[in-house]
Amino acid sequence: MPASSEPDDDLLDRAAGIRLAAFDVDGVLTDGGLILGADGSEHKVFHVHDGLGLVMLRESGIQVAVISARESRAVEERMAALGIAHLCLGQSDKGAALAKLMRDLGMSRAQTAYMGDDLVDLPALTLAGLGIAVADAHPLVRERAAWVTQKPGGRGAVREACELILKAQGKLESCYRRFLGP
Repeated sequence: MPASSEPDDDLLDRAAGIRLAAFDVDGVLTDGGLILGADGSEHKVFHVHDGLGLVMLRESGIQVAVISARESRAVEERMAALGIAHLCLGQSDKGAALAKLMRDLGMSRAQTAYMGDDLVDLPALTLAGLGIAVADAHPLVRERAAWVTQKPGGRGAVREACELILKAQGKLESCYRRFLGP
């Protein structure tokens, strides 16, 4: 699926029903690079625009989750700072992790979005009613996604997806107003 700046009506209809938005970490919330210290510590670079997008979703009543195959203290700390409660780390089967999260939260496929970038994301991406890929995702992921962002992972792609969902639900302008003042 080609990247598109203007979502079509079908995409907006799908996004309008989203109540749970789940995101991969490496390659989606980050650019996919891993910085490992000599002491074994792991460091990640997160884009602040993506973080605000997640907060706007959460504050608009949408459940936000992170599903990653890796365990990461850096991810735990960043998500805690953003108020993201649903962390599914160390998940080798992301489809199963998303299915469990959907059951636990009482969400249907049509109410669920998932954003990924690589082959390990395909089970979750195809389970969700709205599968989203970052611009630099693996070709098979882009092909199976309902929508592909213009921006690459770790560089504002998550914010694009958040704003798509908020726009489809008529909530984006009220999110913006919070920052514009009277």
